[in-house]
Amino acid sequence: RVAITAGIHEKICLLLLPLRTPIPLVSSEEERKHRQEQLLQRQKQMIDLTRTEGSKLLFEGAHEAAVPAALQALRFSIAVYGLSSVELVPAYLVLGEASIGLGRLSQAEEYLSQARWTVLKTPDCDAAIKSKMYRICGLLQAAKGNFSEALKNYANDIYHAALISGPKHVKTTGGYFHMANVFFRKGQTETAHNIYSEVVNIWSEMLKSVVKLEEPQPESTLTSFVEKSAEEGEMLDEAQEAEAIQMLHAIYDLQQSNSNYGAANMVMLLHTLALLHTHLMGYPKAQEFAQDALTCAKENELVIDVSEVENLNSFISAKA
Repeated sequence: RVAITAGIHEKICLLLLPLRTPIPLVSSEEERKHRQEQLLQRQKQMIDLTRTEGSKLLFEGAHEAAVPAALQALRFSIAVYGLSSVELVPAYLVLGEASIGLGRLSQAEEYLSQARWTVLKTPDCDAAIKSKMYRICGLLQAAKGNFSEALKNYANDIYHAALISGPKHVKTTGGYFHMANVFFRKGQTETAHNIYSEVVNIWSEMLKSVVKLEEPQPESTLTSFVEKSAEEGEMLDEAQEAEAIQMLHAIYDLQQSNSNYGAANMVMLLHTLALLHTHLMGYPKAQEFAQDALTCAKENELVIDVSEVENLNSFISAKA
């Protein structure tokens, strides 16, 4: 992870480069004001960069490597917003989650206490921040074995995430996924499997909107493929891509040998994984999942429409 940390440092240096030019001894008030505005804008860009990188590393399981990114985000946030701003909370939450992953629960509690206190004294706190805060609090309670408290936190996470984009948006899947994990640990496997299926369904719809498969054009014998532009639909950032990989592969690892999961659910999961890896341009892996989905449907004699999977497989075959 040294290379990743170095990568963050390199990106920060590039953002700061325009600000490292010597300041003329005689400069106008307008020039000084412009430079200050430029510095503020660069610092905000660095906050976004380090927050996203920290979250991405957490989804990849690199808890130790996420700490430097989160600390950088915290420093930049303090410089821009001050010590008591709610804008510091996302960095505290990344540090808290990293601490949980490293087994440092007391340290995690300290970060989360700071986050909760800041949110409490911010009446108009953004729902996205509250959602993430409840999720990390849930993770801490689950790590302590307090499953009832963990489930309450995950329910609050889902509620606040749904306030932003609705109950079927991928922003709710983190709460659902961790809630399912708790039910699974409690031995309530049927409930867990139902919630895992909902997570897959939500990601499936999102990925279909990001990965657009068009019908073959008259001049082409192949199914064409385009990524939707930013104007047409929502795109996934690096952290969301890492989140999708982590969630969907964890569900696949759990369910691939579970006959109670249901063949239809497995076909949807395999199709969703194929869509994800197509989006990531990992075509060999995408083809493997698409073909497994078609095989699963055939072997179980499912009466379902697999045309979307077939179209996807046709495109991937030309790329793999």
